[in-house]
Amino acid sequence: MAPPPSPSPPAPTLLERRRSSDRKARTVRFEVSPATMITLVLVAAAAWLLIRLWPVVLVLVVALLVVGTMSPAVSWLEARRVRRGFGIAFVFTMVSIAAILIVTITIPSLLAQAASLLEREPAFRASLADHLTQFHLSAPFAEWLRNLRYDGPGNNLGATAFAYSMRVFEVAAYGMSAIFLALYMMIDRDRLRGGLFAIVPRTHHMRLSRVMMNLETIVGAYIRGQLVTCLLIGAFTFILLTACGVENAMALAVFAGIADVLPYIGAFLSVGPAVLAALGQSTTTAVIVLLMMLTYEEFESRVLVPRIYGRALRLPSSVVLFSLMAGGTLMGLLGALLALPVAATIMMLIEELRVELPGEQEQVATTAQRARDDLAEEEYERRTEGVAVGEAAAIAAEISVDRRYEENHPVNPDVPGAAE
Repeated sequence: MAPPPSPSPPAPTLLERRRSSDRKARTVRFEVSPATMITLVLVAAAAWLLIRLWPVVLVLVVALLVVGTMSPAVSWLEARRVRRGFGIAFVFTMVSIAAILIVTITIPSLLAQAASLLEREPAFRASLADHLTQFHLSAPFAEWLRNLRYDGPGNNLGATAFAYSMRVFEVAAYGMSAIFLALYMMIDRDRLRGGLFAIVPRTHHMRLSRVMMNLETIVGAYIRGQLVTCLLIGAFTFILLTACGVENAMALAVFAGIADVLPYIGAFLSVGPAVLAALGQSTTTAVIVLLMMLTYEEFESRVLVPRIYGRALRLPSSVVLFSLMAGGTLMGLLGALLALPVAATIMMLIEELRVELPGEQEQVATTAQRARDDLAEEEYERRTEGVAVGEAAAIAAEISVDRRYEENHPVNPDVPGAAE
């Protein structure tokens, strides 16, 4: 007799099947496509090349700043029927003469003032030590000040001076290279613009033209803001030092205006020479000059800079302050110097390329702007059909200028005769 069949085990429940599948080892595979690998290699090569050619990149950036500064003056002369070559030569000549005059007025007077201060330094140090001796807390410092000697080894001093002189020569060489590069870029403007348009698809020519025009506007606005702040601190320094009877007030004011271009250390370079020159009059005069200059520097950094640069570059005051801090933290002095035009360029590209930020809703003005872009694109395609690249680039620039004029001078249909 056959044994009864054994009962089959119960089927596993859904929960048991899930637990069993979780116990099994999972294998995760990451596959990188050849296109992604090529992109990563190209990005790494570009970063390495940028680091190696960083001085050359800086020369190019300075040259572009010079071009953006000189171009409005050259365009103004061209509008008055002056040939472009003569206009470029005239503008560069006038700027060179102004730079030579500034150096001639400032440097000799500052050197004479510095030599005079060095000669009177022992007497001033002794007088300051006598004042400190009168107070119990500052008496030890007064004794240290009397015994202070400058006994640095001559060899180290000579080596340091040689190193600084070579550094100054290197900076001057890079500066001259940037100026000549800017001159060549302005002379070959049409050829360079045609080459740039040749490598960009024709469907993006109008957008490229607007970006280039906006970049020139940003650079011009930044330079104008620098000129305004430099002139203001120069005028304030000249009036203050003249009222206090300090010698060489004009030279010190010019130096303060030039030093104000540099972020962070510009304030110390503006205040330091003025206070040292005021020490030649009296300690009270030096204290007054110090307090007044510090007050003005605080007013400039908190009020003038956000308003002037924010209005010129169309940046909010908070963005101006944040850009200066971020640029100084990332790249030091140079980063702070270029922070504002870089921030304005990023904002311009976001607006010009119509980049939709997270959480941003499309506005009516954005829709109208896109409609105007489409009309400009249609006009460009119609006028450049069968035209060479260089002439097409000039047409794109002309359309962009006309469009900006229409945006800045809108026609009011309610005014009789406005549309005529």
